[in-house]
Amino acid sequence: MRGLGGKDGMGGNLHLDRNLNRTSEDAMGGAEPGRRARHQINMRNMDSGHWRRWTQPANRGLVPATSFSEYNDEANPKSLKNPDGSEHPMAGKKDVVWFALDRSRPMFPFAGIWTEWRGDRGTKSNPIPGPHLIYAFLTCKANEVVKPVHEKAMPVILTTVEEHDVWMRAVGRGEAVAETFAG
Repeated sequence: MRGLGGKDGMGGNLHLDRNLNRTSEDAMGGAEPGRRARHQINMRNMDSGHWRRWTQPANRGLVPATSFSEYNDEANPKSLKNPDGSEHPMAGKKDVVWFALDRSRPMFPFAGIWTEWRGDRGTKSNPIPGPHLIYAFLTCKANEVVKPVHEKAMPVILTTVEEHDVWMRAVGRGEAVAETFAG
């Protein structure tokens, strides 16, 4: 994902503050580490107990981006060659395909969640002590543009101010609200 870059690998995150006013702060990608996945940035199963606690409006956010990528579901043939006949470096590997709203790559937001997390980020040799503001974005079933490349899922993209407001303020669990924007 190409979003708003910031210091220390951080990006922008627009969310509601405790008084339900919009605010923007630098945040690190990757929601609170779980037992199996550390710093996961995309949410595929909002019914999971791991995500459920952050799906209410107080933890919803808009994650700015200009494009996103998915690995192609099919790997290149192992026989892929360069024009000179030598082995191509992507032989047997999956291509990364980029998607944007149009060729000018205008900024748009993904539906996201955010929270404060206390703990160390970074590497063992260079830990960054918390607390940290962290975020993840929601995914939905792939639409007709993304599906030929990556059938499973794609980010929930919000393209109008009305969609931004619905995601940020709608009452109810996040997965029910997110279904409004799926596909």
